[in-house]
Amino acid sequence: MRDSIASLRHKIASAQDLESVVRSMKTIASSSIGQYEKAVHSLDDYYQTVQLGLVACLSSRDQKFEQQVEKPQIVINRSKKNTPAIGVIVFGSDQGLVGQFNEAMVEFVVGSLAKLPGDKIVWSVGERIQSRLLDTKLKTGENFALPGSINTISALVANILTEMEAQRERGAIDKVYIFYHRPESGSIYRPIIQQLLPLDATWQSDLAGIDWPTNNLPEVMSGSVLGPDQTLRAFVREYLFVSLFRACAESLASENASRLAAMQRAEKNIDELQEDLNRTFHRLRQSSIDEELFDVLSGFNTLN
Repeated sequence: MRDSIASLRHKIASAQDLESVVRSMKTIASSSIGQYEKAVHSLDDYYQTVQLGLVACLSSRDQKFEQQVEKPQIVINRSKKNTPAIGVIVFGSDQGLVGQFNEAMVEFVVGSLAKLPGDKIVWSVGERIQSRLLDTKLKTGENFALPGSINTISALVANILTEMEAQRERGAIDKVYIFYHRPESGSIYRPIIQQLLPLDATWQSDLAGIDWPTNNLPEVMSGSVLGPDQTLRAFVREYLFVSLFRACAESLASENASRLAAMQRAEKNIDELQEDLNRTFHRLRQSSIDEELFDVLSGFNTLN
């Protein structure tokens, strides 16, 4: 009986230690969510500004958009053997305790890419998502370390853009898609797919549907330091940068929201476990006391 009570005491102490860890992780996740959500909200205005700049540049040009922003490329034999693949960038997590965050993303990626023709090469952002992708039949490529804060997202985006440009110049890829989780209200997130490249006619059509905020027609100043073509290229670079930056920030916000929800479920389970352990402990302790009292009474009756 005493061994059982000692074992229960150890389990109760372990549950209390685990609960303190869960509460600490809840606090960290809550503060991180606010940090990344503020970054996403601040990016919305800048993203809209970049889009309006692209609208202004495109509306003032008569040439085809692809001729303005695409670099001259060497003509290659587009046989089946050397047809460029589709580049895929998948944002996941580096750490665990995020529920089904990575599993849901991998399932979404596999289902979405199955609908796209041609070969694909997948770049992962996060060690956990990389390990999940290795279990699939997808061809995996470069793996990027996930940023630990807002301040390090820019370096990640620069590395991705450098690798993406190198692959495109070699003719290894032509299209690029990004997959990430977008946070929703109530600690909920949903997977998103976005075509990053090429900036084709469909993308131009969507861009043309953006309403200009004033009654004045947009115009690119010819007397500016940059010419119209250079201005357009600068806006395209900013568009690619802010698209990847926002995808990473939204993924990190969703990751922490998933971790917060997982910690809330864990805290609830720990509370229920502690209640059950305490109830069992008190019952066994009372039973032990009763047995000792019965032994004392039996001995007293025997002496009498």
